[in-house]
Order: sequence, then C-alpha cells, then structure tokens
Amino acid sequence: MAKGRKNGLYSGISEELSALMRTGWADTERHDLRPDEQAPYAAARRAALSARFPGERLVIPSGNLKTRSNDDSYPFRAYTGYVHMTGDQARDGALVLEPRADGGHDAYCYQLPRDSRDDNEFWTGAHAELWMGRRRSLAESAVVLGLPCRDVRTAAEDLASSGAPTRIVRGIDPSLEGAVATEEERDAELEEALSDLRLVKDEWEVAELRKAVDSTVRGFTDVIGELSRAIASSERWIEGTFFRRARLEGNAVGYGTICAAGEHATIMHWTDNDGPVRRGDLLLLDAGVETHTLYTADVTRTLPSSGTFTPLQRKVYDAVYEAQEAGIAAVKPGAAYRDFHEASQRHLAARLVEWGFIEGPAERAYELGLQRRFTMAGTGHMLGLDVHDCAQARNEEYVDGVLEAGMVLTVEPGLYFQPDDLTVPEEWRGIGVRIEDDLVVTADGHENLSAGLPRSADEVEEWMARLGG
Repeated sequence: MAKGRKNGLYSGISEELSALMRTGWADTERHDLRPDEQAPYAAARRAALSARFPGERLVIPSGNLKTRSNDDSYPFRAYTGYVHMTGDQARDGALVLEPRADGGHDAYCYQLPRDSRDDNEFWTGAHAELWMGRRRSLAESAVVLGLPCRDVRTAAEDLASSGAPTRIVRGIDPSLEGAVATEEERDAELEEALSDLRLVKDEWEVAELRKAVDSTVRGFTDVIGELSRAIASSERWIEGTFFRRARLEGNAVGYGTICAAGEHATIMHWTDNDGPVRRGDLLLLDAGVETHTLYTADVTRTLPSSGTFTPLQRKVYDAVYEAQEAGIAAVKPGAAYRDFHEASQRHLAARLVEWGFIEGPAERAYELGLQRRFTMAGTGHMLGLDVHDCAQARNEEYVDGVLEAGMVLTVEPGLYFQPDDLTVPEEWRGIGVRIEDDLVVTADGHENLSAGLPRSADEVEEWMARLGG
C-alpha cells in the first residue's frame, strides 16, 4: 500500500471496511472497442524506425507524473516520440521494439493495468483508479493500439534480464533507464531518429494539424469579439478567452499562450499575460489549440487594440507582412529549408537599412546579421506534436535539409523595437509586430492552413470592425 498522508484524518483501514470495499463491483471490461484510426499509421512509423536499427532493442518510455506541489502533479503529457510511435497517451508506459533474427522487430507496449478489486490498491494506491479515474485494461489497450500489451510493473526486471543490445530515450523514465545498460551517444541517435521520422507528416497527421489550426482560427475570432472586455480588464482576459476554445474543442493549448499588449509585444516569449490592454496599443497574440491527439497549431496575429493602426504601426506591420509574403513564397518542395528564412530576413534587413537603424548596404547588413538586433529569432520552425517539432533531428535533415511534401512549418517574421533601445527614435520604442502562419508543403507548392485569418493591415482592420470587438 502506498504511504499515506502524514496528516491524514484516517489512521488505518478496518478489516470490515476492507471487505466492504472489495465487494459489489460490476465487471466493466469493454468488449466493443476497435483499433484507433491512428493505429495503422503508427504501425508504419514503427516499421520505419525498425529499419534504422536492425538487431537492436529500442525502448521508448511514455514518462511519469511530475510533482507540481507536495502531492499535486502537473497534467500529464506523454513523451512525444512515444505518442508518435503508438498513438497512446498513457503515463508510466513504454514501447519496446524487440529485435528478431530476420532484422525486423516485434513491438509491444508496457502499460499500467487496471487495479484489482481483490485488494485495497484500487482505492488506496499511488495510482488508485477510484481517485484518478478508470484506465484501460491491458486487453483493451491491445485492441485500441494494435499492439500486445504487458504489465509495466515487470518492465524493469524484464529489460534487465535480456542481453539484447539496447537503446533507450533518456531523461523520460529513470526506473527504466536504470534497468538497461546503454551508451549515451547511441541513445542520442535513437532520439534523433524519432525526430527525423516526424519531419514528413502522413495524411492522418496533416488532418489533425488542420483540425488544430481550424480551432485556433475560431479562438482568434473569439478574442476579437471580446477585445473591448480585455481593454477593461487585462491580457489575461484574452488568455482565458482563447483557452476556453482550446479546452472546448481540443486537449488544451499547445504551449503557453503569448498575450502581449504594448511594449510586452517586444518580448518574444511573454507568458505572464498580466499587463493592461490600452486602447491605441498593439496586441500580439501567439496561440495554438492542441487537439485531443496532441497535434498543435501555432499562429500569431498583431492587432491594433483600437481597431485601426496608427501610421507608424502600419509602417512596421507592412514591413513584416511583406517579409512574410516573401518567406511564404519560398516554401515549396525541393527548396532548401533555409530559403524561407533568408527571404524574410533579407527583406527586413533592407527595411532597417532604409529606415537608418542599421548600416547598409542591405546585403552586407544581412550577411553580418545586423538585422537580428530587431528581428531576434529565426523565421520559423517545424510543427506537429511539439510546437517546435523535430527539435532533435539531425541538422542535415532539418535546418540544412530540403523541403518535402508533407512537412509542416511556421513562417513568422517579426520586428521588435525594445522600449529602452536608444538607437531608434522614441516613437518606435515599444512596438513589436509578428505575423505567423502554419504551412504544409504540397507536391506543387504549399497550403497555408491558417489562411482563414486575415493577414494584411487592411484585412485586419476590416475583420476587427466587422466583429465589433
């Protein structure tokens, strides 16, 4: 039995209570389940991973609960590589690919089984179902995932007793990591491979990302409709408005929402969201809905809180919009991944030279990276199960690679004039503008999944006037 609370109100369990709790429960085993629609796609992903590591056992844990405070945990989010390879989101589990003599692998999942009602564990244990909610049985999970499932409580012993050469994803489950003898460099190669294999999305994944973006578009529309209430409140009204849509239509937000009004818009990752929203300031909203299958959108719009850009705000906004147009035009199969970034950054470097904020000529300024004082970040990233997806992929496959149909990425140039930057005129200080859209590379170019949101200054103003926020 798990250790009880030090200051619990009950000192023990009587035999009579134990007997009462162990009787009178219905059989709730489900026999009507079918394989998840993602199951065949996950099987294909496992086959691709198997082909990279013949003769080796691969262990991909799902992860454990993390303590938030005392005995309260953060909401669980399974390790991305595990989700991609199984379609499962259970905690305390692991996918194992066991090598066969023919060079292939047999795949199975370790899962935490349902609690037995023959002892007190189901209502007193660390994972007690009566407290935490019903889990799937191993048989149920086997049907849903299309994988044999085993009791995770034997996993460490099982893995330790096998002599097969093994790789494990490190930093996810210490107990499983401690049960196997592996080499750090070889384990890192497994994590790289898992990222590599997410670079090109299958049709099911693209459909999930489309759902995420469509919900995000509705979330932005919600915000416009409630903008006047945010002006009377704070950035947190905006955060809460978007979060409501994310929870109604998906799992949650895919990352910490950035609701940045006024000079907060110059902070790339402003997530405190506790500042005022003043009429006349710009509002930078960077947000994405995460679907129930954990695929996330990542969209940014910069909005005039009064409904109309000032001439200077429009000047900055138009420069970012034109840079984004140049970047979007560079997204196509066969193009270098860096092309969209370079197209956007060259445009912004030229504008900054034109305005006298960096020394030209523009090409020299770009080659020296002088524009980065005001653009700060790269122009985009891969998108999928993680908001910055495929982060551990090999450079030659990602940042130094070539775009392929099925890749999904963001294009998000920005200009940020810090409130304490004495190199620009005072009226420019505190202006931050970013425009971000989610694109899928197609066979003949690209599709802007977030095209349902206005982008140009005129379109944004008309949108805001129509919704009356």
